Amino acid sequence: MLVFYYDISMKQKIVTLIIVLAALCGAGHASAQFRWGATAGININDFKFKQSGILTVDKGIGESAGINGEMMFPGIGFGIDIGLRYEQLGATFNLGDFPLWSDYSTKERIYIHNIQIPFNLKFKYTRFQGFEDYLAPFVYGGPVFNIQAAHSKCDAIKFSGGDLGLTVGGGAEIFKRWQISASYTWGMTYALKANILTDYSARNRYWDVRVTYYFK
Repeated sequence: MLVFYYDISMKQKIVTLIIVLAALCGAGHASAQFRWGATAGININDFKFKQSGILTVDKGIGESAGINGEMMFPGIGFGIDIGLRYEQLGATFNLGDFPLWSDYSTKERIYIHNIQIPFNLKFKYTRFQGFEDYLAPFVYGGPVFNIQAAHSKCDAIKFSGGDLGLTVGGGAEIFKRWQISASYTWGMTYALKANILTDYSARNRYWDVRVTYYFK
């Protein structure tokens, strides 16, 4: 069962972030090469709690899709990646492994549905004397902002409403249109907490594999 919530404050956050991203793109458009594309991927997610030995977690597989913008500055290889996408993260909590959770189900599958806004610095190596038109490697890293649009219902857990992560990744551009990348994200703030314990919270940790197609 999913619990959906969408209030005025969340709407304001989303609109503000979109306006900021649009302003950044417009400001840099005159001196940089900017393009949009469609992106999709899968992730393997885990929740890392502050303390061990209280709850065991089985990793889960999720998916994502959205749009991605790339703004590169000619001649230096540096630029930024921005995006707006839906991402599902999840894992299984084995509540039956410890007596502490005896009032709840033995297993709970946790889903978090995020509106995700990444903002990455990017370096793309393109000095291959023309070969970069076929293949060009790149690396990137930066913060990712998650706004929880929905989540599964679990009486043992309360959700934060959103979190901040730090992403590092790399990949390759093929034929100047396709980009294949892999990344790892560390949660910097908590994504959920236990209801029955004080300050027992978990942060997201996940691998992400993504394919992006740029329209120009």
